[in-house]
Order: sequence, then structure tokens, then C-alpha cells
Amino acid sequence: MAEKIIGVIGGSGLYEMEGITKVKEIKIKTPFGNPSDAYIVGKLGDVKMVFLPRHGRGHKLLPSELNYRANIFGMKKLGVEQIISVSAVGSMRKDIKPGHIVVVDQFFDRTKGRISSFFGNGIAGHVEFADPVCSNLSNILYKSGKNIGATIHKGGTYICIEGPHFSTRAESNIYRKWGVDVIGMTNIPEAKLAREAEICYATLALSTDYDCWHETEESVTIEMILDTLKKNVATAKAIIKIARAPPRPIDQV
Repeated sequence: MAEKIIGVIGGSGLYEMEGITKVKEIKIKTPFGNPSDAYIVGKLGDVKMVFLPRHGRGHKLLPSELNYRANIFGMKKLGVEQIISVSAVGSMRKDIKPGHIVVVDQFFDRTKGRISSFFGNGIAGHVEFADPVCSNLSNILYKSGKNIGATIHKGGTYICIEGPHFSTRAESNIYRKWGVDVIGMTNIPEAKLAREAEICYATLALSTDYDCWHETEESVTIEMILDTLKKNVATAKAIIKIARAPPRPIDQV
């Protein structure tokens, strides 16, 4: 039986998990240029894990500067079959509080000019994207979160903006009227490229703030995001640890 390989794209600290063994770095050259960083490869139990710091170690790359094609191509070259995207987001709903986690199931693309496909330059293709995430992997992540006692929401729409600026209050309120649940800057075109590469993709969206729409909360700041994100990373690591295999059944999932 072929070895199961799971990819994780997210913050630099995610591969620093207890229980990871045989850790090594692998640099990948791709036809699309360099990925964000070297891939960190290790074993978690009987599962091979491949980690990529999305913004590079030290958080050196803006969302618009990421080489999404190279990042996904490298995952494919390393044999990754499933990608867990760990992403900081702003909440657009009162009941999704900072510190909560959302397993999103839809995306709304508000990016500008990012290269979002491997196709082109003489190779044409059209890809079904109505349901943009892997439902099986998403269910496993949700159940894993429930099993460790995380406050986790199943389903939701992630609106992806260009960044690096956060929303104006006008934009934030308009996005809320559109019915989106969280806002971020990185999952598009990442999810589109994973679909083209035939890699199962799901997102753990870590809510760090209320964007700027919430009248009784202060406007989002980098300090606020980092403080909440540090608290969320431990939860994300715990979810990833047990998500490498289907968790025990729980009630009402």
C-alpha cells in the first residue's frame, strides 16, 4: 500500500509539533519559479507530513507576492494527496468570535490579477469548482476539532481579498451584506490550483478578529491578530495530529 502523504500550508511554527520525527528540509525547483520556502518533511505516527510556511519563515512574503503555482506544484511533486490549509481570518459574524475555528466550504474571489491556473500558454482547460473543498477531509477536520473540544464551525464562505491592506469599514459592511462568514487573503488561488493538481484541499480558518465592522470592538491591528493567532496555533496543531486518521465518531456531527 502506498504511503499516505498529507500536506499542511500555514504558519512557520506548524511543523514544530511534538511527535514529528525524521524531520528534513527539501528544496523544490518548479517550472513556475521558487516556492515560498523549503518544504519540511517528517513523520507523524505512520503518516508522512509535508509542511510549507506559506509566507516563508520569518513571514517575508505578502499575500500578493506568494508563488501559489510553485507552492502547489511542489506539494504535488512530493506526492501530497491532501492539503490542510491553516489560515488566519477575520470574522464577519458575531457568533464566530476571535479564537474560534471555521472549516469553510465556499470561497468568494475578490483578488486582483493573481495567476490562478496552471493552464494557459497553449494548454487550455476548464475545471469544475462549484464545491471547492474536499468534503471528506473537511468532515475529518471538523470532527477532530470537536473531539479536542475546540469551538469549531462547520461550513462557511471565505471571501479572499487582495491585501495587504485590511478592509475599509464600507467594504467590511458590504461583504457582510453579501453573506460571507470570514475574510482572508491567501486561500485563492491556492484552492483553485490544488483542484487543478487533483489534490484534496480543506481549510482550517482561524478567526483572529472581527475585521472592522463590529462597532463595539476596536479596529483590527497586527498586534491583535498575532496575539489571537498564537493561541489558535496550538489548537490547529492538535486538530492536525488527530486528523491524520479518521477520528472516533462523536454525537451530532
